[in-house]
Amino acid sequence: MIKVIELFAGVGGFRIGLEAAGGYDVVWGNQWEPSKKAQHAFDCYARNFLGRGKHSNEDISTVDTKIFQKQDIDMLVGGFPCQDYSVARSLSGEKGITGKKGVLFWEITRLMKETKPRYVLLENVDRLLKSPSKQRGRDFSIMLASLRDLGYSVEWRVINAAEYGQAQRRRRVFIFATKGGTPYAINRENEKNSEVIHKDGFFAKIFPVKDLISEKKKPKSFLMEKDLVKISDEFSMDYYNAGIMRGDTVYTEEVVPLEETPITLGQILEADVDEKYYLSELTIEKFSYLKGPKKIERTSATGHKYVFSEGGMAFPEPLDKPGRTMLTSEGTVNRSTHVVEDPQTKRLRILTPVECERLNGFPDGWTDSMTDRMRYFCMGNALVVGLIERMGKRIMEIEKENANGNQVELDLIFLEKES
Repeated sequence: MIKVIELFAGVGGFRIGLEAAGGYDVVWGNQWEPSKKAQHAFDCYARNFLGRGKHSNEDISTVDTKIFQKQDIDMLVGGFPCQDYSVARSLSGEKGITGKKGVLFWEITRLMKETKPRYVLLENVDRLLKSPSKQRGRDFSIMLASLRDLGYSVEWRVINAAEYGQAQRRRRVFIFATKGGTPYAINRENEKNSEVIHKDGFFAKIFPVKDLISEKKKPKSFLMEKDLVKISDEFSMDYYNAGIMRGDTVYTEEVVPLEETPITLGQILEADVDEKYYLSELTIEKFSYLKGPKKIERTSATGHKYVFSEGGMAFPEPLDKPGRTMLTSEGTVNRSTHVVEDPQTKRLRILTPVECERLNGFPDGWTDSMTDRMRYFCMGNALVVGLIERMGKRIMEIEKENANGNQVELDLIFLEKES
């Protein structure tokens, strides 16, 4: 069994996917919603995984890493917030880097230093690759350099879940880091960067891409700066939707997915839904305006006049396509909320909480201990479970590769001793 700790666990999407893949034991999971008395996501997580591992409902920055000593943690996973990753030297000016207060990525690296996991699997919004807007790629570069400094090689890929057979057009960047010196890492040392991304890397095997190179976005390779402060102050880079880092060398490439047939919105709809999900005539009018095209003259704080414009959206949603990206505002009278024509009644309604769970691949009723508003909110924050299940199976393949490689190394040592 691969022993896992889960950070920023939400309602347990990572864990559901890994357990579906088989071979994983999540021994510790942390979920904490700051500045809130009610901890809805944690309560849901603890209820659904009752009696299985330890569940932590505390600020991750207060967790004492000594609790992981002698636990032999193999893997760390988590979907963490996209924040400002700027860094500065410590006040002494000598040793150590000080991250901006409250930046949760530093908590990941803090726990990695103690647990030294073989594998790290992280998820974030895809804009991470381009943030901040005034110094594109700085934040992701700091992350890559930090993982390198801990002795890891890294692969990343932006994945639209619907392009790989899921029910939602949800784009997220996934980051897979492996400890240096493992057979998996050694076996790919002499492979070309493009071969790792297209054929033999972590993502390539389970999320295949077309065998072509973009002419508009030609691949880039560069050496990552060693000084985190210099990266924070000066470095920028346009990262593409796939890439790898081995040692100081970073390679990034724009790949095109080999698309699979997605689950459609119509396929996930419930029958005989409660009347409360149907829209009144007044609410239909509001949605019609919100989702329609607009050109509105506005005045800025400085007195400058400008025209705000936005295009129209499908209203109601097409049922023969996967759902759009679900946000935390799902279910409210909001431009981003899904509105569908119920196949049975032909009346307009919003999605039910169970349908939102299905959009993310969660079991029906997973969040039914909460109010509807919180169920929508939690699903807007969640990840697509089916993607994690595939990644979990891929890591099990890598685990076998590492085990076989280690055995070969042991056999060679034994033969040397015999001779």
